[in-house]
Amino acid sequence: MKISIKRIAVISLILFLLMQLYQPARNLAYEQDLTANFTKVYNVPKNVKTILRTSCYDCHSNNTNYPWYSYIQPVRMLMDSHIKKGKKNLNFNEWGNYSSRKQQNKLDRIVKQIKSDEMPLASYTLIHKNAILTPTQKKEVINWIQKTTDSL
Repeated sequence: MKISIKRIAVISLILFLLMQLYQPARNLAYEQDLTANFTKVYNVPKNVKTILRTSCYDCHSNNTNYPWYSYIQPVRMLMDSHIKKGKKNLNFNEWGNYSSRKQQNKLDRIVKQIKSDEMPLASYTLIHKNAILTPTQKKEVINWIQKTTDSL
């Protein structure tokens, strides 16, 4: 039985369109306890706060800024898996709920991952060029974290 290329294309298009009907809940917390937020637990300088929001918060907070392509499947499913994994590892909005030891460990991991260029993810910065950390931004964040951990 021979299946034509046209038939395969039509079936593929129908499947693609049907996939668009699945739109999982977005990572948007309209009501949340802001007292646990990282920027409320620590006195974060404005420049560091801006860097974290630009480069980290989309995957590591309860609020993601969704671009236009997030409405297209399977991109949306990939984004959701990144966000869930990111929030599981670190959630800046839940920072105050972490124990002091866990906060210290998270700060150490942030420094290590920034230094080794593990974060932000290359797959994220591929499209979000403004999230790429410059050497100056890396130094600002790392210096602030190290100064903060020394005072804990």
